[in-house]
Amino acid sequence: MHTSAFTELKVLDLVPFGLTSGEARFYALRLERPDWGTWAPGQFVMLRPAGWALDMLWARPFSICRVSRRDLVIFFQVVGRGTRRLAELHAGDTVHVWGPLGNSFAVEPDTPTLLLAGGIGIAPFIGYVHEHPKPWNVWMDFGHRMPLGCYPFDSISDRIMADTHMEECPEDLQKFIDLLGSRMAEFAEKQGLVLACGPTPFLKTVRDLALHHGVRTQLSLETRMACGVGACLGCVCRTTEKWPDPAKAEGRVQTCTSGPIFWADQITFDEA
Repeated sequence: MHTSAFTELKVLDLVPFGLTSGEARFYALRLERPDWGTWAPGQFVMLRPAGWALDMLWARPFSICRVSRRDLVIFFQVVGRGTRRLAELHAGDTVHVWGPLGNSFAVEPDTPTLLLAGGIGIAPFIGYVHEHPKPWNVWMDFGHRMPLGCYPFDSISDRIMADTHMEECPEDLQKFIDLLGSRMAEFAEKQGLVLACGPTPFLKTVRDLALHHGVRTQLSLETRMACGVGACLGCVCRTTEKWPDPAKAEGRVQTCTSGPIFWADQITFDEA
């Protein structure tokens, strides 16, 4: 059990990653280390800078990238008004943080484990590979559209075997999907574990392949969240008949409190 708490943290620095049309669009935000008793890779935080005042009421959810003795690191991409404002933070600014929230990825030290990341979905795996007790049992395939320098890939490839796959044309996407299928079939034969994080179309593909090959797979959903604590019901996802609670099987559960990590056979992306 992980206990979450509200705290105010100071910004240590904001480090840009890569350049897109002359403007940095990816950042590593370093905050003071929170006074957490414990945390686990896959969990997330809700962030709201104090400077937002009444301009933007809702906090924004972010995967925990890594927690060290000195800092809490959040890796994000500028995609909307909230992240644009987040990219304007300076050292010394105050950020309201609620966390750690949600559940975490499975860690099975002696099980061959495959990490599948799509784009910004690489973020929670940095903490995963740094916290894993036997990183030599972990592999990664990373699919991305922006240049590799936009992502903190070196933080992962320095610790585990990892391959990158850049999508530059439609043919590259199909090649990546075919690769995912062969890799997941390989790990199914090894009785391995697959963990995936990325945009919803990517997770849909991984889920379909997981069910086809019969490999145990967890998905980290990037569902939009407003409160992060299950109060607003804005981040629900549909469950299958395999959901462990019969009362909620083939129904809906909140991603923030029941997830964001789900076993692939226990949820569905189908609305009907």
